[in-house]
Amino acid sequence: MASPHFRTGYVAIVGRPNVGKSTLLNHLIQQKISITSKKAQTTRHRINGILTDEQSQFVFVDTPGFQTRHSSQLNQIMNRTVIQSIREVDIILFVIEAIRFDERDKGVLKLLPADRPVILVINKVDQLAQKTQLLPFIESMAKEFNFAGIIPVSAARGIQLTELIDMVRPYLPESPPLFGEDEISDRSERFLAAEMIREKLFRLMGEEIPYSTTVRIDQFTVEGNLRRIFACILVEKSNQKAIVIGKNGEKLKIIATQARQDMEKLFGSKVYLEVWVKVKNGWADDINTLKSLGYE
Repeated sequence: MASPHFRTGYVAIVGRPNVGKSTLLNHLIQQKISITSKKAQTTRHRINGILTDEQSQFVFVDTPGFQTRHSSQLNQIMNRTVIQSIREVDIILFVIEAIRFDERDKGVLKLLPADRPVILVINKVDQLAQKTQLLPFIESMAKEFNFAGIIPVSAARGIQLTELIDMVRPYLPESPPLFGEDEISDRSERFLAAEMIREKLFRLMGEEIPYSTTVRIDQFTVEGNLRRIFACILVEKSNQKAIVIGKNGEKLKIIATQARQDMEKLFGSKVYLEVWVKVKNGWADDINTLKSLGYE
């Protein structure tokens, strides 16, 4: 039973693409639910990750990177997701890279409200060659916005994440928990399965496959300790289909194998996975297709 002073609240993780928002979420909740890759805009949906301890329940909201360079229907939907998330949470973590603050970051900063606390999270400090650059950078950033706090971290290495949790906690409202203490996400296994495949696609294909690629789960059934999953990778052109499949189907086999292994870790069960590839031209600008794929 939660204590009378238990705190529960929503914490948005926002920033431009590729600053490490999803890596931060995964390490905060100590479980991989949000996919990561070096490809910009890997995260496309709002994903809630839940961390519960004896004092509080943090519902971290991982948002897509706010996109200023592309204007497809998909990107417009993702930008609306970011703006809506900012309006609905109790506190905001604004994530930037150490010693980097450019026009894209400033664009996100302009979206941040003045009526709720914003903590500046300076990520990737482990990559700094000159650590002496950090303090002047923190001092300069303090002049950009009235931050409730500023903290340097390394999401990938877990540096200062406990301190970040302690910094966030006082801003959560007093409230009983919204989720069970063993829950780590409000997303379905079906959704997470599609994300695992999409991550492997982005990681293994690199620049060979453009941004306009997605994954659809056609069948997901649970049979005892077995998840039976049939998935389809959607690409826009036939030559992309050939690239994803690879010679003698080798690329697709690697994608499916690595995704299945991640699913088995996350679901704690055996997974039977079949993946195939289909050409669907213009899906990223087709409202009906986007809705069918779960884009809000």
